[in-house]
Parts: sequence; C-alpha cells; structure tokens
Amino acid sequence: MGSPVVLLDVDGVLNPFERPDRGFQRHRCSPNGVTFKLWLNPLHGPWLLDLVESTGAELAWASYWCDNANVWISPRIGLPELPFVPIPRFPGITEGRTLGAWKARHVAAWTEGRPFVWFEDEPDATDCIAAEPDVAEHLLVEIDPVTGLTADHIEAAATWLRALSR
Repeated sequence: MGSPVVLLDVDGVLNPFERPDRGFQRHRCSPNGVTFKLWLNPLHGPWLLDLVESTGAELAWASYWCDNANVWISPRIGLPELPFVPIPRFPGITEGRTLGAWKARHVAAWTEGRPFVWFEDEPDATDCIAAEPDVAEHLLVEIDPVTGLTADHIEAAATWLRALSR
C-alpha cells in the first residue's frame, strides 16, 4: 500500500482569491514568463510539514503549477522540493469533463492505490475522485477558494490520517 500522501493544490488553497487575513503576504511569480500575483501565508509550510511528520504521510503537489510550485511556492512558505502530480493543461469543459474531473483522473492515477488527503477547491472534485476506478481510500478536504487553507483543514486531515493507522 505505501505511506499516505497529502496532496496540495495552489490556487484557491494556498493562494486564496482574496486576502483572508494579515498573515498572508503578496508575491509576484513568473512561471514560464507569465506573471501572477499570489497571496501566500508563511505559516502554511510549517503546518503542512508538521502534519506529514506527525502522521507518517508524504507531501506532494496536485496543481497545474506542477514543478513550478517547487520554484515559486515552496521557498515562499517554507517547504522543500516536493514530487508533483503531472496534470496536463485542461482541454476545456465539455460534456462530463470539468476541471475537477480532469484533475481527479490524474490524481487517482498518480497515487497508485495509496491512501491520500487532497486539499482542493474545485467544487465537484469530491464526487469526481470518488468516481475514479480503483481510487484508494481518501479524504478530499474541500477548501473555500476565497479564504484558502486554514488550521481547521489541517486538523481534519490529521484526524483522518491518524485513523488510518489504527
């Protein structure tokens, strides 16, 4: 089975759509020559590292940022370089294909039967990941993209991960 994985999205999770509190800092990032303005909270890195250390899980990116998250996000919140789910560019919404379904397909394949927690803000991601064939035991922690990741989300993941080992 392997150790569980904690999967991180960036936009809407670590980078909320609005500045939720003073703990967030504004950053300019230019992956692939495109400039983005991000709100990032330097507490997120220590929270996430404590989560995986205390539960025996591993941390990985599940975001369109892919390896760019290691360059532009990790150093700003105190995370090391992480593995990432290779999520190709979204081909667009069509009948039965949403952004949540597209990401879920790639996440389920990448986890290869390992249990996982996924911090994600896509509204249909919970149903989409549950519908994937052979998806492992998982918890999708639904994040409000306006406020982003909170201590309550971390605690929900920790509780679920600790229950796995019982």
